[in-house]
Amino acid sequence: MKVNINGDIKEFSQKKLSVAELLKIENIEMPDAVSVQLNDEFLRQAEYENALLKENDTVNFLYFMGGGA
Repeated sequence: MKVNINGDIKEFSQKKLSVAELLKIENIEMPDAVSVQLNDEFLRQAEYENALLKENDTVNFLYFMGGGA
């Protein structure tokens, strides 16, 4: 299965892959602090386990940073 992740096409051998599994496979640091956008829709963390990826899905991992003067 091919999935576009943050602009990079990646191929996975799994037929079924959840967003939660993808976070682990991609070694996402601080998964509790990342927002996930699946095909332009933001997911709640409670949905990660049940959100299954399909061929050619687009996933974006977004980190929100604070700061400034």
